[in-house]
Amino acid sequence: MERRRFRDRTDAGRLLAERLRKYAGRDDVVVLALPRGGVPVAYEVAKTLGAPLGIFLVRKLGVPGHEELAMGAVASGGVLVLDEALIQTLGIERPVIEEVVERELVELERREAAYRGERAPPALAGKTVVLVDDGLATGSTMRAAVRAVRAREPARIVVAVPVAAAETCRELEQEADEVVCAATPRSFRAVGLWYDDFRPTSDDEVRGLLAQ
Repeated sequence: MERRRFRDRTDAGRLLAERLRKYAGRDDVVVLALPRGGVPVAYEVAKTLGAPLGIFLVRKLGVPGHEELAMGAVASGGVLVLDEALIQTLGIERPVIEEVVERELVELERREAAYRGERAPPALAGKTVVLVDDGLATGSTMRAAVRAVRAREPARIVVAVPVAAAETCRELEQEADEVVCAATPRSFRAVGLWYDDFRPTSDDEVRGLLAQ
């Protein structure tokens, strides 16, 4: 699919769910959303597939002073993914990286408690895990999520997003067992450009969808 703007994340989730119907009605499927923006998308996927919905937290590691630029990511379980080429190019020292990692781990733990509460994380061993976000640009956060989930011994990992950069989808095929990108526009530029409504998803919305 070359070009498609979504009304909002709910619309995107419904379209993405249609691409995943082969997983519907199976008791070995678990849908995991990357908060916060991935949760409304994943909710529609889980509803269509009749699968349980959970979250899998990943935090981007921003370059100090240029936080929008990712030098890596850290995921639930403490899995760390670093862009060594970028780090070397920018000459970022290890103590600086460690400081950013420590800060993001604290925030990751805070969000785990805020979103999951007393609920135990879903068991993933032997399961088909569908990892969902609202889109992929560089893919660093999703890459960290895939590697962290892999450590929990699932039978299969499926990465599923409504829109992504084509190159990122191809790269993730080396990490996941299957990658479903509903749209890979040639002039991708940014995830938000492919949504009419790309307002930030709130913590309350995340908790509400997970409770449902």
